[in-house]
Amino acid sequence: MSKPFKIPCVILCGGRSSRMGEDKSLLPFCNSNSLTQYQYDKLKPFFSEIYLSSKIDKFDFLINKDKYLILDRNEIFSPIVALQTIFKIIKTPKVFILTVDTPLVSIDSIEKLINESVNSDICVAQTQRVHNLCGVFSTKLDNFINKMLINDIHKVGYLLKNNNTKYIDFDNDDEFINLNNKDEYKRALSIISKSNKYI
Repeated sequence: MSKPFKIPCVILCGGRSSRMGEDKSLLPFCNSNSLTQYQYDKLKPFFSEIYLSSKIDKFDFLINKDKYLILDRNEIFSPIVALQTIFKIIKTPKVFILTVDTPLVSIDSIEKLINESVNSDICVAQTQRVHNLCGVFSTKLDNFINKMLINDIHKVGYLLKNNNTKYIDFDNDDEFINLNNKDEYKRALSIISKSNKYI
């Protein structure tokens, strides 16, 4: 593995967390004070730069917030709005995007997605379903995203279907579990407690 990876990583932390009933990005996870810090600490050795995308500053652990905290000031909660803001800030050709609520995605899987992304604008993971926000995105998609928002289109699936997207198959559905509610949160903690594979 060549590390750190040559593209930056952005962890999306600005969702509503409506099904969880509280801000999931701030929930404790394993030995970390928050899910966000867990993801950040896990990924930091493998990326030269890691950014957090959020609506507000809620991260005590983050150093150099002026550079590495990307605040999306739009009142609309939308990953497409978040991507628009990210692509305005980050000027590298590509960026690795991951949601804060997918803490079990392995570094090996991330490396595979990055390696497979060479000839595509988007390269995302899929198991039994597509994981729309786990993969590599070209920052040149900014014009397409701007047009989407002008037309009030906020579906990431629309972005994928209408651009040069590559889907990479993975076998382990548990690895890509989304912590949308308390049961999934407890399940992820159970999975990780039984294996050091994801840590």
